Amino acid sequence: MAAFGHTFPFYAGPKPTFPMDTTLAIIITIFLIALVTFIIILPGIRGKMRLFWLLRVVTSLFIGAVILAVNFSSEWSVGRVSTNTSYKAFSSEWISADVGLQVGLGGVNITLTGTPVQQLNETINYNEEFTWLLSENYAEEYAKALEKGLPNPVLYLAEKFTPRSPCGLHRQYRLAGHYTSATIWVAFLCWLLANVMLSMPVLVYGGHMLLATGIFQLLALIFFSTTTSLTPPCALHLGTAVLHIHHGPAFWITLTTGLLCVLLGLSVAVAHRMQPHRLKAFFNLSSDANPMLEWSPEEGGLLSPRYRSMTESPEPRDIPLSEASSEACRKEGHHREPVCAL
Repeated sequence: MAAFGHTFPFYAGPKPTFPMDTTLAIIITIFLIALVTFIIILPGIRGKMRLFWLLRVVTSLFIGAVILAVNFSSEWSVGRVSTNTSYKAFSSEWISADVGLQVGLGGVNITLTGTPVQQLNETINYNEEFTWLLSENYAEEYAKALEKGLPNPVLYLAEKFTPRSPCGLHRQYRLAGHYTSATIWVAFLCWLLANVMLSMPVLVYGGHMLLATGIFQLLALIFFSTTTSLTPPCALHLGTAVLHIHHGPAFWITLTTGLLCVLLGLSVAVAHRMQPHRLKAFFNLSSDANPMLEWSPEEGGLLSPRYRSMTESPEPRDIPLSEASSEACRKEGHHREPVCAL
């Protein structure tokens, strides 16, 4: 029986929502702080190197932020629909709402927003998350959602991703998330190594690591697309509409960043072969830092230096001190014999 204006007292109210995932907000904040820090020291760099340095920093931070953010994003597969649907159990009331579904690598996020928000004397604005990480039990989280009495659209979508659902969405998306996340972590490690090598006189290996970063990102997309298409799509009926799932922003931005890394890696490798001096100038590295070392593009710089022998050195050989002093003594005669004797 309804009470207080058709509000069921045994249902929990909607949770307060944050406009952005807190994990993504932390990642973006960290990289923005790093970017601001580099911009502050930018005036200390002279000439054209200031522009080259800024371009390298912005590109590198963008790639690192994307790789780290998409690993925690819940928008690898998304779907949204506006529909008229039943609101809660034991009630014949229907509402007009926007229902959203975001599938990430570690779980599902379901949103329910009324149009308008105030309906049935309630604020209809729900944002619920159900995870299937190694330390989480999706079935237990779904059981807790049933106990809380969440709205029917939220429970319906959450039930489709349970392990016992005939749709099979839980198995394929959990498997896809596991392998995709592991591959993206390898891409992040390659990005770190690329930054280290590009700051040293081993640019060709930095280009190779950039190329590996892009390849692992593209492999992650292949794993996700292949695994999520193992079973036929499951129809998601919400009232008078059907919710369709498609690739989300995290998928496409990973594809863009992966292609960018492949392009940059190939560019560094080609420039190292064709124009090594211009490449070193772009990265503010000089091969004349030590004249006793010969730089070889094929050998990779200082990792395998070839030392010049005394016969290859263009500088004249120094005369030994004993020969120079005896020759000076013979020219001066016997006027400074005591000094020469010393």
